[in-house]
Amino acid sequence: MASNLLCKLKRSVSAASLRSYLAEFISTFLFVFAAVGSAISARMATSGPGAPAPDATTSSAGASAASDAASLVATAVAQAFGLFAAVLIAADVSGGHANPAVTFAFAIGGHIGVPTAVFYWASQMLASVFACLVLHYISAGQAVPTTRINVHMTGFGAAIIEAFLTFMLVYTVHVAGDLRAAAGGKRGFAATALGALAVGMVAGALVLSAGPMTGASMNPARSFGPAVVSGDYKNQAVYWAGPMIGAAVAALAHQILAGPPDAAIAAAQSSSRHGNVETVVV
Repeated sequence: MASNLLCKLKRSVSAASLRSYLAEFISTFLFVFAAVGSAISARMATSGPGAPAPDATTSSAGASAASDAASLVATAVAQAFGLFAAVLIAADVSGGHANPAVTFAFAIGGHIGVPTAVFYWASQMLASVFACLVLHYISAGQAVPTTRINVHMTGFGAAIIEAFLTFMLVYTVHVAGDLRAAAGGKRGFAATALGALAVGMVAGALVLSAGPMTGASMNPARSFGPAVVSGDYKNQAVYWAGPMIGAAVAALAHQILAGPPDAAIAAAQSSSRHGNVETVVV
């Protein structure tokens, strides 16, 4: 066991693994920048000095509801396309996780080793913090919005919602990345893009369905970066416990429903061009 652990540690600092950590940093930075940046832009567009004045025939409550709905749609679309791009650009290098919950699920499934998963998490957390710092300074010191739960909800209820949302997202990741759907256990660019698009569209739909309730984070890194930069760590446990539980259940559910991969697929996965890190959405 000790020799096996030492072998995994050595592979986790190989050149291929270091490239995968950099790929995770870049993809997570892209996603968090799009997600948090869209929230900042929506807030500036609806309440900033350049925002249009409400129509005299429209009630203030109605105008507020309309602007809230528009902001929700804008942030959902930004997160959908941001995640699509983040997964696509890193798929062939690191698997395009861009989410500690996805990494946790693949570690539970045995697709990546625990040391590699820890380095993935570190890359994702650092990328999220860096993305929020950049947004804070390039937006002239705008406050970085954090994910918050609705005032009518409890922390436990919010964690349950985040678990369900993350379950649906991570299960989609598993299905989109299952090489058994590809001839010979390999996919081309079009299939990779289609899988990444499916993941992004599911994320956008889930933001639309539950954004007003919990912020629909589904990603501990998405909530961690804004919390660090803003100094507001309220309800951070919700955005860690919920997604991690949902991701774990999704990994187990996919293993039960899809079954173990056959020998040909396992061989194709083990010969991935980035070494010991399995491509998730390829």
